[in-house]
Amino acid sequence: MSINEIQDEIIDEFSLFSDWMEKYEYIIDLGKQLPLIDEKYKDEEHLIKGCQSRVWLHAGLDGDKVVFTADSDAVITKGIIALLIRVLSNQPAEEVAKSDLYFIGRIGLKEHLSPTRSNGLVSMVKQMKMYGLALHAKN
Repeated sequence: MSINEIQDEIIDEFSLFSDWMEKYEYIIDLGKQLPLIDEKYKDEEHLIKGCQSRVWLHAGLDGDKVVFTADSDAVITKGIIALLIRVLSNQPAEEVAKSDLYFIGRIGLKEHLSPTRSNGLVSMVKQMKMYGLALHAKN
């Protein structure tokens, strides 16, 4: 599936919920299914700067596709990074770097986060795109 097809799927899933408490529960459940980062990457180098919570992100290549793994010490943040990984992992590095993550606005995520979590979301997206750019250049 393409990045946009996955985003459209997420938008459809979130439209099934009537309120934000249900959406938060769903985000937390997604975090529980997150492909966990190898413990050796839970270091300062892989920590995303700008997040209130601690979020570790690792990116590697499988052929020409970027594969992300992550972890966080906060359940909502873990769910948010799980959503981003669902959209961007297993996609070509160039696509990751230039992706337009419109699903964030369409599901209303940014408006329903505290300002510090919202800044963290921006930092996560930025870091994932930087990995895409770096891995594309390397490849």
